[in-house]
Amino acid sequence: MTNPRALIPLMILILALDLGSGTRLGGRRRRGGGLLSPPRRPEGTELPEDQWFLQRLDHFNPTDGRTWKQVGMRGTLEDASVENLAYLSSEQALADLATFTVAMQEELGLKENKWIAFGGSYPGSLAAWYRLKYPHLVHGSVATSAPVVAQINFKEYLEVVRDALATVNDKCDEAVKEATRQLNMLLLHRVGWQSITKRFKLCSPLDGQNKKDVANLFSILTENLEDVVQYNRDNRDFEGVKGTNITIDTLCDIMLDESRGPAITRYAAINSLVLEVHEEECLDHTYDSMIKELKATNWENNTDIGGRSWIYQTCTEFGFYQSSDSLNQPFGNEFPVNFFIQQCQDIYGEKFNLDLLKEGVKRTNTLYGGKDLKVTRVVFPNGSIDPWHALGITDNLSPDATAIFINGTAHCANMYPQAADDPPQLLHAREQVFNHIQKWLEE
Repeated sequence: MTNPRALIPLMILILALDLGSGTRLGGRRRRGGGLLSPPRRPEGTELPEDQWFLQRLDHFNPTDGRTWKQVGMRGTLEDASVENLAYLSSEQALADLATFTVAMQEELGLKENKWIAFGGSYPGSLAAWYRLKYPHLVHGSVATSAPVVAQINFKEYLEVVRDALATVNDKCDEAVKEATRQLNMLLLHRVGWQSITKRFKLCSPLDGQNKKDVANLFSILTENLEDVVQYNRDNRDFEGVKGTNITIDTLCDIMLDESRGPAITRYAAINSLVLEVHEEECLDHTYDSMIKELKATNWENNTDIGGRSWIYQTCTEFGFYQSSDSLNQPFGNEFPVNFFIQQCQDIYGEKFNLDLLKEGVKRTNTLYGGKDLKVTRVVFPNGSIDPWHALGITDNLSPDATAIFINGTAHCANMYPQAADDPPQLLHAREQVFNHIQKWLEE
């Protein structure tokens, strides 16, 4: 038998981050951006000193010798101007990884070691694409909850949310649909606007004639349910994430409790619960406020700068817009895909339009192949109630590029620490991932 110590690889850990934005590849659009709080550490321990790695600014321009310090612990000091964001792309990120890998191989004498890439969410996509583009540097990849298809109008997202609600009770979806209908009825007159302002604890009076504000409000209220579905029962408590005790069952218990009053009142109760969890006194629903925050370029004292960075990539590479354009969902039709395209222009400038995004999405799928990935030694875990699985790999691509479809689990569930009440299928999925890695290391 091979000495197991000889099989220990140096692992590239690509952290799954909650990037605050309207695209919700892990985040919410509320003030604060929804970025994860730093993981809690045991009392009496200190964080190690920051470690920096000198990267080229542009890996694809040999005449540009500029560099930047890539931090190993906490973040970057660069501002997020459009000029700087031009270097923010999946291609540059993969080249960063390759440069780092080669440097560590040489500096630490690790050329013979087998590297394994781990990633969840967008970093899961990077993990798969790293193996695709740099197979000589990374021996295998675990690409969890990885959307590998760039798609402008991701209307399937809300369809999966609808299906997830139905796993608790078929009537839950109908209750949300009725609440949306009642909300639309109140939009027809000024007295209704006042009622919405009061019921949903808006920070300022709703102007029902302001289409952008209305769209933003509907989108945020939808996010109240989306976020819970996407992370349902994920073991994120260790990271200090708020609201992990709110589950799909919680939402449906509220929506089906007729003693609370009409459906819109129950819908408002969910909003009040989310406000309470996030320690917010009111809901800032205005479009201009959201855009103002996302236009800020300074990292200091800006809680949604991660949102600005991530939305930039959606406007230039991926799309991923969870619009209300599907008829098979209960959240109405107030935030179509054009609502998100307009945000690109309002945040970054007029040239960030639909034509630019179409070219970007086409380029992304050309670069990586969409679901037709030609890779080996990659495993793709996905949860059945994670809406992102609709853009991921849920069937085996080949005997050496396999899918693990985990029934009843949500976004990146297999990457979080084990809990006593984890379902058997999740435990089995983690075991499968381990077995894949063990097999790869023997090859």
